[in-house]
Amino acid sequence: MQKSLREQAEAAARFQGFSSLQEVIRVLLQKFASKELYINVATQEERLSQKAERRYAKIVDRIKTGKEKTIPFTNVDDMMKYLNS
Repeated sequence: MQKSLREQAEAAARFQGFSSLQEVIRVLLQKFASKELYINVATQEERLSQKAERRYAKIVDRIKTGKEKTIPFTNVDDMMKYLNS
């Protein structure tokens, strides 16, 4: 663990009334083990710029109209053979 991260976590623990970072971890592990704590890891949706959206829309349109040549694959092994050839 990076020293700066540990120092920030220790400061946050003290700010919230814990005596140490170790106490925070102990409380969290107890709650987690007794199924009183649920962790949901979510990431923020990435948004393309308008320029990128237009670019990809054109690419998709070219594929749909047959102007852009694509190679269909029915399985991963065939695709990997093609890519590695």
